[in-house]
Amino acid sequence: MTNHARDAVASAKIAASREEVWTALTSPELIKQYFLGTHVETTWEVGSPITFSGEWQGRRYQDHGAILAAEPPQLLRISHYSPLSGKPDIPENYHSVEYRITDDGDGASLVTITQGNNASEGEAAESEKTWQLILGNLRGLLEG
Repeated sequence: MTNHARDAVASAKIAASREEVWTALTSPELIKQYFLGTHVETTWEVGSPITFSGEWQGRRYQDHGAILAAEPPQLLRISHYSPLSGKPDIPENYHSVEYRITDDGDGASLVTITQGNNASEGEAAESEKTWQLILGNLRGLLEG
């Protein structure tokens, strides 16, 4: 069994209901606005495939995975593989990405994103920065 580096964890308090956050996490039109222009395709049903495509740092990408859990409006978990990683497309090279939405009182929500199966501490740290950026964009969109 391989010893995987720590999880990347990012969280933000957003002045929006859990339902509003859930809608933003699962609406392709909204995802494109806060998720760095990413185009997402899926049915959001557990077991169904999910694809992410777009351009990142000047490179086109098409990542994929599957919906592992969907419990509106509190939990979404997916697997994620990026060919840009340069690693073979095998289960050991997939990240798990969990979005957890909790009620933070005053009509606000706490959104926590946890990315598991990072190859190194450096990868986890870079992922945390990216997720914090995305959460900041999501907050900006929802708090408008």
